[in-house]
Amino acid sequence: MYREYLKGRIGALIYITGTFIRGLSTQTFTDRGFELTPDQYVILNLLLENDEIMYQRQLAEITLKDRANISRIIEILEKKNIIKKIPDSNGRKIYKLIVTEKGKELRDKVFPTDIELRNMITNNISEEELAITFATLEKMNMNIRDKVKLQI
Repeated sequence: MYREYLKGRIGALIYITGTFIRGLSTQTFTDRGFELTPDQYVILNLLLENDEIMYQRQLAEITLKDRANISRIIEILEKKNIIKKIPDSNGRKIYKLIVTEKGKELRDKVFPTDIELRNMITNNISEEELAITFATLEKMNMNIRDKVKLQI
């Protein structure tokens, strides 16, 4: 019944696959006792991949999360001493986000699990199939990106 429902329903398949991936990630992070949720890890990883200095607005744009959600994640990471907020030099209420040593160590601890999950998700899928999947999803994204008004 489940598989039958998904036939020809690309949106439903993408949504359900995303739900399974989020569930697997959350379950794995919990089972391994990580101090981070997968959403918090994504933010931490983005900061480290982008020379550790980014603004909340940039994180919201990349992750497609609203500002309230990003603010909550940032607040939690700051309370856990994983990142620090540094006031921007132009004096407004804008902060640069810097990863602490604890944050770097935590990312190094979680990173192998991130790779393991990616490998599990893409198991039995060739590089060619992955390339086609990425290209197709990117085209779908471009087809609808300018038609959606997000509250970022």
